[in-house]
Amino acid sequence: MTIELPDVNLGSPPLTSEQARLDFAVGLYSGRHASLGRAAKVAGMPKVLFIRELGARGVCRNYTVEDALQDIETVRQRLGK
Repeated sequence: MTIELPDVNLGSPPLTSEQARLDFAVGLYSGRHASLGRAAKVAGMPKVLFIRELGARGVCRNYTVEDALQDIETVRQRLGK
């Protein structure tokens, strides 16, 4: 998908295309429209850097109790317990 933005000054200092991509990706993730991995790809950065950016912006990770329980079960299975 390609999104074109008109050359409009949205604020001071002007918003770069990289900043716009990052803002868009954070919005997709925080609105639960994209997974962490997909949002990081939209932002054009590795997951670990995207996670750091989310933290810097105060955006909580989309990690539910069910996700935690599934992770615990996966670890138990891999440990043979």
